[in-house]
Amino acid sequence: MEKKLGFFTKLKKGLEKTRDNLLGAIFGDPAEKLNDEFYEELEDALIMADCGFDTTEGILSELRAKVKVEKPETRAQARELLVDILTKYMDNDTPFLPESGDSVLLIVGVNGVGKTTSIGKLAAMYKTEGKKPMLAAADTFRAAAAEQLTIWAERADVPIVKHGEGADPAAVVFDAIASYKAKKLDLLICDTAGRLHNKKNLMNELAKIRRVIDRELPQAHVEVLLVLDATTGQNAIAQAKAFGESCGLTGIILTKLDGTAKGGVCLAVKNELGLPIRFIGVGEGIDDLQPFDPHAFAEALL
Repeated sequence: MEKKLGFFTKLKKGLEKTRDNLLGAIFGDPAEKLNDEFYEELEDALIMADCGFDTTEGILSELRAKVKVEKPETRAQARELLVDILTKYMDNDTPFLPESGDSVLLIVGVNGVGKTTSIGKLAAMYKTEGKKPMLAAADTFRAAAAEQLTIWAERADVPIVKHGEGADPAAVVFDAIASYKAKKLDLLICDTAGRLHNKKNLMNELAKIRRVIDRELPQAHVEVLLVLDATTGQNAIAQAKAFGESCGLTGIILTKLDGTAKGGVCLAVKNELGLPIRFIGVGEGIDDLQPFDPHAFAEALL
């Protein structure tokens, strides 16, 4: 419980820019009555926070409908209705990793979004929770990718399998699975090359990795997570659509929320992509990547 509270405080601080710059002013005076001006201000703030036009319109339409039924008189009362709506927009009830058995996380994303860092933090988080993770350095395209991942493996105190630069990524994953089986581990986290400019190669590479996993770990639960940089706002959505065409994504990791006023992109991700946000990053520390809690996020945002 204490850890959750600590993370909620970090979340509130991480969303400070979005809240203070945009949404905070709308609820500045909680006793202020509801009026048309409120809806106009809210619409502007949501669009400025990079919720996207369609998502913003949907939220406003739901809020107006709820207000008609529940008849709140003040902005503070409307805020509670809005928290519920935002939570629903981001909610996801599909299970993630099973409690037991083999699980594989394939992590994809363009260079610079915080992919390697996220993998290291995931390994640390799951190790703390009692899982037995291993890292596979299958981004053999980018110079120093394996070295960076090795530093994170050491910080998280988990094993890593890597080959030299330019090696076949599927071969790295094959060797990693052999080592993973020998060590009787239960979670394999694979880094992959973030080359979106050449989607065909990327798609072929990921398909090959996937075939190796399906053949060598046929019972494993596999998730393909895309790492997005929240500071890029709506550009992150475009990136996700491009990756989605080639990678069979199952979820999103959203990083750098503490460095942006575009926190509304969380709402757009689920609404426009139909993909759940699985983890969010709100800081540089090893424990600053946490499972995404839609209700806590909505509360912190407003």
